[in-house]
Amino acid sequence: MAFAGHACSPGGERHAVGYIVGLAKNPRLAALAEPWLVDAKAGFAETGDKQRRFGEFHYAAKTWTVERRVITRIEHDRLGANPRYVVTNLPGAPEALYKELYCARGDMENRIKEQFELFADRTSCHKWWPNQFRLLLAGLAYSLLTAVRRLGLRGTELARAQAGTIRLKLLKIGAVIWRNTRRIRFCLSSACPDKHLFMAVAQRLTAG
Repeated sequence: MAFAGHACSPGGERHAVGYIVGLAKNPRLAALAEPWLVDAKAGFAETGDKQRRFGEFHYAAKTWTVERRVITRIEHDRLGANPRYVVTNLPGAPEALYKELYCARGDMENRIKEQFELFADRTSCHKWWPNQFRLLLAGLAYSLLTAVRRLGLRGTELARAQAGTIRLKLLKIGAVIWRNTRRIRFCLSSACPDKHLFMAVAQRLTAG
């Protein structure tokens, strides 16, 4: 098992858990990363192009009982140095671990935050079950919009749009509802700026 994210004192070794977590910058880390910082700065001074370097070293914060492997990613551009540090017990090259595992956690966090656009954070009730039900509804709504994005919006300008954008452009549309004994009819506003996209998505979903 492995996890990625931010932490101050990883202790996964005790439980055979793999981890790769971010570390806050501090002078000690900067001193240990100095060879890559100097090299990136020199590369930028020579070429004028943004430089990126990866390295690793061992480090122990005051609260840690052992030294741990730290991966550093150094960038240097016209704004100066921008170092990042992550601590890990996973095997592999520093660049591959940083790009393929650590950065992937950013996409996972974005997917969680995206659910807030569907009111997943609206848990103001004083009782647990109503709040749990609201969160469940938000999760179901997110699953539906994810399916719309994957199946109906493939190849369109909203193919990579966030849930809030899809909701705003395709769902939040003025309409009149006509109901009689035989059917319910939705009459959407003809002034909708994305009506052609709406119709294309509807046809894709009904055809499937």
